[in-house]
Amino acid sequence: MNLKLARQTRVLVIDDQVLAKGYLKYSLEELGFQNIEYADRASNALSAIRRHHYDLIVCSYDLKNEQDGYFLYDQLKEHNELPPSTAFVFISADTTADIVHSIVELQPDDFLAKPFTVRELDRRLGRLLTRKKALKPVYQLIEQSTLDKALLELENFLTEPKNSEFFPLALKLKGELLLACCHYEEAREFYQAIINVQNFTWAQLGLIKSYISLDQDEEAEKLVIELALKQDSMLAAYDLLAALQIKHHEFEDALESVEVASAISPRNLHRHAKALDLSRLTHDYESQFEAAKKIVKIAKNSIHDKPEIYLNVARSGIDFAMTAEEEHTKRLIKQSTEYLKQLKSNFPKADIDDQLKVIDARMLYLEDEVDNARALLNQLNNDAWETESIEGLLDKAKAFHEVGIQDHALKILDMIERRCNNDPAQSDLFLQYVQQEKVEKTEIKLSPKALNNNAVIQYQRGDLQKALETFRQAFTIMPKNPSIALNLLQATAINLKESSSDAAKESLNSTLIHNCLKTIESGRLSEEQEQRYQRVKSVLKDLT
Repeated sequence: MNLKLARQTRVLVIDDQVLAKGYLKYSLEELGFQNIEYADRASNALSAIRRHHYDLIVCSYDLKNEQDGYFLYDQLKEHNELPPSTAFVFISADTTADIVHSIVELQPDDFLAKPFTVRELDRRLGRLLTRKKALKPVYQLIEQSTLDKALLELENFLTEPKNSEFFPLALKLKGELLLACCHYEEAREFYQAIINVQNFTWAQLGLIKSYISLDQDEEAEKLVIELALKQDSMLAAYDLLAALQIKHHEFEDALESVEVASAISPRNLHRHAKALDLSRLTHDYESQFEAAKKIVKIAKNSIHDKPEIYLNVARSGIDFAMTAEEEHTKRLIKQSTEYLKQLKSNFPKADIDDQLKVIDARMLYLEDEVDNARALLNQLNNDAWETESIEGLLDKAKAFHEVGIQDHALKILDMIERRCNNDPAQSDLFLQYVQQEKVEKTEIKLSPKALNNNAVIQYQRGDLQKALETFRQAFTIMPKNPSIALNLLQATAINLKESSSDAAKESLNSTLIHNCLKTIESGRLSEEQEQRYQRVKSVLKDLT
């Protein structure tokens, strides 16, 4: 360690373990560091970082008192509160695969596994701080948001032979700055030139981002699929693949890509939130419920641990119950209620009375107490739509639609859409979901729970055309329900059998029938339903 550099470095150590902190203090002082401050809670660390500039932050990944180091670093990055000139190092005794993936994904400057020696600390910190010092003029321009000037300074840096040991990092930074400055064509050429010399993973990922920004999606897809098969690039590749699929409105494929990435690095809340939005768009209520539960589990004791995430689990559970088989409804309501109990225990002073009334009303509706559900909704305050949470408004719109007050539901959805359009922080996926809800709730007046029941009654009365239309509506908003898929398939097969027109028979190869078969084959049927399915398949085969 350069002794002068160590003495000039202002250090913040964040650790709540007395022994670990003591060893780190001893090690840093042995290396010549003198200006060292300590924090044992993430909130204290955050306050210190907002007050002072630190050259080096050494943070335990495993903070227990409050939120852990992962979410502290995530918040600092998300709100641009960590200057690029500050070196950030994670330390952790846990080196399991999901922890390592989580840390690598955050891209701190370094990661040290406990226990480590003074010699190892010397080597790693010496290299890191020397690198930060060499590129400090570039980092300072980035901190001032003068990215074009930073790019020019970096170009000058790369022309100096004395800086050659830092060229790999500087080249990577150059690519990031080209993308940040929207110089996409130049970025594409730059990354391709790097790959022609050496096939760095970071350059390949940068090239994919350039292709996507230039709408060269075929080239991007070819390369991203290659990288998805490699261990060191799999996580980033699946994120980019999901971005491509979302761009082309291939939401089911995108959900699958996001879920694969989430399994690799399970602590990324932003990814689970994306899975939640995608599962809504694809009417995958089970995946929506699972994503909401994961958010609560991962966010516990972090900055993201808020009443809204518990409410969202209860709401997702009700959405799932509204579309699931009747025998699962009580179990889902019970699970939703448990999360509400956790919410009340963890946040006893939360002002959520109206939101709880909406949830209670939806539960009453599930228990066929429609009049009581409607009476509860009539008690709500309708003067605070502008300040009410968007998720709360969305749940309210669903509740009013379920009890048959469609106009009110559509007005609320209009309000949500306007607020989303005026809020740049709101995700495009969520806005698309709201727009989809508006279309579906305008065209389909019945609730998910009522649609299938009505269609069955129509079918039993012999009104096949009405039953077919109602089954189609039910399948539109419940495409993962095998019972509804079977009912629709059966009604379609009978309609085709009774029809003599060639046009009707040509529809045998329609997307609708294919989707019904896909849902049935991937779901679970009762013995009676399985027998019925075999008979329907036989009819379709004969018609073919």
